[in-house]
Amino acid sequence: MSAIAGVVAINTFREAVRDRVLYNLIFFALMMIGAAILVGQISIGIERMVIINLGLSAISVFGIIMAIFIGVGLVYKEMEKRTLYSLLAKPIRRWEFLVGKFGGLLLTLVVNTALMTLGLGAALFCVSGRFERTDLTILVAVYFILLELALVTALALLFSCFTSPMLSTLYTLGIYVAGVFAPGILGVSQFTQNWALRAITRFVYYLLPNFHDFGAIAAAAHGDAVPLGLIWHNTLYAALYVALILVAASAVFSGRNLK
Repeated sequence: MSAIAGVVAINTFREAVRDRVLYNLIFFALMMIGAAILVGQISIGIERMVIINLGLSAISVFGIIMAIFIGVGLVYKEMEKRTLYSLLAKPIRRWEFLVGKFGGLLLTLVVNTALMTLGLGAALFCVSGRFERTDLTILVAVYFILLELALVTALALLFSCFTSPMLSTLYTLGIYVAGVFAPGILGVSQFTQNWALRAITRFVYYLLPNFHDFGAIAAAAHGDAVPLGLIWHNTLYAALYVALILVAASAVFSGRNLK
């Protein structure tokens, strides 16, 4: 990231922090984690599993909401407020602007996810009075959630470069849902006898981001270890996919007539 993109990222982070929506989402996420404590009290013998499951689910759901609803307006709001034109009149390239916006929102998501994770840890300690070695899997699950959020943020930013926030939200959410059920799409290609349908489903499977592989909430809830190979695979996969999306977004944004 260049120095200019870094400045844009910091300014984006400051703007996002001032947005009341973020605080509301954190509040509701912490409330959901608090509800997990109550449910855990009722579920005798499986308190930890219930709290971890609900807590990580809350972090994931509210993180996705933040990434989509803030990400789709990153470029559109700048154009609507006419601030984009004054920015691009300065010695800043369009790809630096986009990378900076992406970095700023991702930094915001990291900070908010960290706060919600601390809330989950507090809830877990409040119920059991201790941490266990298997709880390290919770951090791996949170890391996978952040990789998911990076992908969703990049997708939202891509769509925000050429369409309205409403359509950007629908496109991003649609791709996310399809990516969660990516193995099912591959399953269709394995059972169908139609060669055309098999080719199409395989193409869609490899084109879509595979969000299914980032799901480690169940493993964390049961205290199961996550293979190191999967951690490396997901990290490289997310980094490569995000880079490709940002390149595509930069190409679209650079070719757009903003006059």
